[in-house]
Amino acid sequence: GKVMEVFAPGAVVLQCGADSLSGDRLGCFNLSLKGHADCVEFVKSFGVPTLLLGGGGYTLRNVPRCWTYETAVMLGEDVKDELPYNDYFEYFGPDHRLHLPVSNMENLNSPQYLEQTKNQLLEVLRDVEPVPGTQIQTGQVESQLNPRAMNMDVDEEGMEEKIADSQPEMRVTNELLGRKEHPSEQY
Repeated sequence: GKVMEVFAPGAVVLQCGADSLSGDRLGCFNLSLKGHADCVEFVKSFGVPTLLLGGGGYTLRNVPRCWTYETAVMLGEDVKDELPYNDYFEYFGPDHRLHLPVSNMENLNSPQYLEQTKNQLLEVLRDVEPVPGTQIQTGQVESQLNPRAMNMDVDEEGMEEKIADSQPEMRVTNELLGRKEHPSEQY
């Protein structure tokens, strides 16, 4: 709740990667679908508009289960554990259930470690600038909504055409126009 209190967002984008679920091929976590969706429920409890996105997950049968269940949680809908028959039914065998059993992997996160990590994160959060006291203004450069704060170099309109017309044999490059270019932009 402290992050929501400090930042007071007008909306939240929640990316729900499924690679932290038990049994994921690359993840080394052991979350159940219910435990994973508890995060969605927690964010939902603040009543802030939320955009729910899917994400990673490297065990094909887990990813759609996760996204289905979390979408249902976000919408406040109950969804049956028994999966309905569909074209992909066999992917979800042998049990054909929404919720998967978690493994018996040992939880190496002691309560002390979790509390220490939480306190470190809250300490870092104290140094982050909180929500601004005034609304952020947006708009086009030099509009009433976004006055120019500093003098910025802006390309003169039609400069490329002027050079090409006056010197047709010359190749107009970013360097010639005084534009900076990152080396990776050349490939």
